[in-house]
Amino acid sequence: MSELSISDMARPAPPSPYLEGLNAEQREAVEAVEGPVLVLAGAGTGKTRVLTTRLAHILATGRAQPWQILSVTFTNKAAREMKERVGKIIGEAVEGVPWLGTFHSISAQILRRHAELVGLKSNFTILDTDDQLRLLKQIIQAENIDEKRWTPRHLASLIDGWKNRGLKPEQLGEEDKWTFAEGRGQGLYTIYQERLKTLNCCDFGDLLLHTLHIFKDHTDVLAEYHKKFRYILVDEYQDTNVSQYLWLRLLAQGTGNICCVGDDDQSIYGWRGAEVDNILRFEKDFPGAHVVRLERNYRSTEHILAAASGLIAANRSRLGKTLWTEDDGGEKVQVRGIWDGEAEARFVAEEIENWSSKGRYYSDAAVLVRASWQMRAFEDRFIMLGLPYKVIGGPRFFERAEVRDAHAYLRLVRSPEDDLAFERIVNTPKRGIGDTTVQKIAVAARAMQVPMTEATRRLLGTDEIRGKAKTALSVFLRDLERWREQSEQSRLDELAEIVLDESGYTAMWREDKTPQAAGRLENLKELIRSMGEWETLEAYLEHVSLVTDADRTTEEDEVSLMTLHAAKGLEFPLVFLPGWEETVFPSQRSLDEGGTRSLEEERRLAYVGITRAREQAVISFTANRMIYGRWQAVIPSRFIDEMPVDHVEARSETGYYDGGPGRESFTANADPMASSYSSPGWKRYQANTQSGRRSDPPTINAKAKVISSGGSDKNGKWKAGDRVFHDKFGYGTVKKADGEKYSVQFDKAGLKKVVESFLRDLP
Repeated sequence: MSELSISDMARPAPPSPYLEGLNAEQREAVEAVEGPVLVLAGAGTGKTRVLTTRLAHILATGRAQPWQILSVTFTNKAAREMKERVGKIIGEAVEGVPWLGTFHSISAQILRRHAELVGLKSNFTILDTDDQLRLLKQIIQAENIDEKRWTPRHLASLIDGWKNRGLKPEQLGEEDKWTFAEGRGQGLYTIYQERLKTLNCCDFGDLLLHTLHIFKDHTDVLAEYHKKFRYILVDEYQDTNVSQYLWLRLLAQGTGNICCVGDDDQSIYGWRGAEVDNILRFEKDFPGAHVVRLERNYRSTEHILAAASGLIAANRSRLGKTLWTEDDGGEKVQVRGIWDGEAEARFVAEEIENWSSKGRYYSDAAVLVRASWQMRAFEDRFIMLGLPYKVIGGPRFFERAEVRDAHAYLRLVRSPEDDLAFERIVNTPKRGIGDTTVQKIAVAARAMQVPMTEATRRLLGTDEIRGKAKTALSVFLRDLERWREQSEQSRLDELAEIVLDESGYTAMWREDKTPQAAGRLENLKELIRSMGEWETLEAYLEHVSLVTDADRTTEEDEVSLMTLHAAKGLEFPLVFLPGWEETVFPSQRSLDEGGTRSLEEERRLAYVGITRAREQAVISFTANRMIYGRWQAVIPSRFIDEMPVDHVEARSETGYYDGGPGRESFTANADPMASSYSSPGWKRYQANTQSGRRSDPPTINAKAKVISSGGSDKNGKWKAGDRVFHDKFGYGTVKKADGEKYSVQFDKAGLKKVVESFLRDLP
């Protein structure tokens, strides 16, 4: 065999077809296969293409066999997409890549091989959420803990959080120990883990936790996987939690060939354990790491990218990059000031209809909200107009469990014959009325040919139902009678608030500490607010039945309605971003719980929202939001001010917002209530906001159109005999005045003691 000549050795190899079409940065990310590599992939820069091409490049160049590559994704969908794309690139199926999957699926493979090291058998069962909650309920009951106050769901959420941080029971700190049942959380966690081993089970958190500690405690096992994996690829690195981060670091100690792809500017899942610091400290964790920035965007126009880049630049905790595109110009980001939430829904619907009238598809448009409660107004408007839509990432507003529960209460108040409503809420929240008792009532009702409420009443006069269930049913029937009487004299929104409060339903979700509970409470608030627009309970329930029973379009040409979190990874030609107001976005709850750290995550969420748009992005805010029948004046989100003026076009849809983006341009020059915004209350609120101090915003009473800045509209104090108004208790007469404290006989709520700042002159 003849030796190669010098010229043969120096002759460049023909380019690989799969590298063609990559830009310089993408190709650099694909070909830099040795050592630690961080690919900072901005929105719309071809992240998935880079990741799959890199995997294909490693295989095609013979650097590793398929079973020597560990490729980790966050969803099964992403894993399937990677396999399909790699298969197309290299021209063959990639089912032989056994270590391509999610963190949990790969951890399950490893754990089954070494289950005995954590006290399990290889055929262990993975519990679903329902089984996990049932097991925790058994443990809580066995430990004589009040499960109404300390719910299984709350404990499940805490345990999941501990496992996301890689903590076994004995590793909990003092603060963690006291987060459940007055210091008993650690003990319950210990019992739970022991019970899982006895049952030969684990939950999803255990898949990572057990594997992590196998690697830590058994260096021979870790060394085995160091030899096995020559290359590690990680997608969406900015979304990793502590446990996943530690797991990856241990595995990367082998060859050091780890490539993490992600975007610190799109880290938006801190509420479920994701740590943006994991990507921010990559270069410290892996000295000498090669960092590649993908900044060329293939999705959006110049103005959209510039607005998003200007906004995210306000974050301090970021590695930094600037998106750009060859698609110059395009439409500027639109900012629209609108009077209230209902007007905002009308505006968005009209814009979508205009879009459709120009031959564009409904499916080109998306409405992205910060919180699910905002969807209600848009769904109502879309249904009224017959505008096809779909909710992505969750049920429609009226199909949510908490909304259906609230409606069941109201249906039963209106109609005692509604057995379906009775069965749904007779033990929701828990009243000690078990399934056996409910079944006994149902059988009796059929035999007597009467509704279940009447059958219950008759059974209570016998010994058929005893003990706690009998007492609870008696109280429940009395409550129903009282609510029916109140329904004849109360506003619908007032009635709903009374029913949900007195039934314990609102308290059930308020005491629930799971991440979903706060969203459910917000949905209930929005539901009550929307009821204020209806005169009667009958009219409202008829409206709901028409909404929920409306024919669903079978077409795929539908507007997408979803939260900003659900929109990550998606893109649309036309994107609406409503509700950009302080307290709504950024979320006040997030700021209260996480301060500056949460504010930066909220800003990243805004960045994600804008960069979902390919052609047009329309941001809107309102001047007022009605909450519990009370108009609350709100101000534009700080995020609006942070966008570069040159890339934004702002105007009012009602004439009160004029000029460039920002609160500085906020005026009220076209509405009869405009002069209210020059009131001392409004000025004081603006001053407090700008100085960073907290205060309640001024509010507008819908009937009187009078601004209240949080105190009395009247100089001096009220005296006995004066008529006053309270936003919750309604009209009343002052009985006694003691400085700033008053005893007031309210027409409906009875005698109450209140402070001056909560009273107003009659509307």
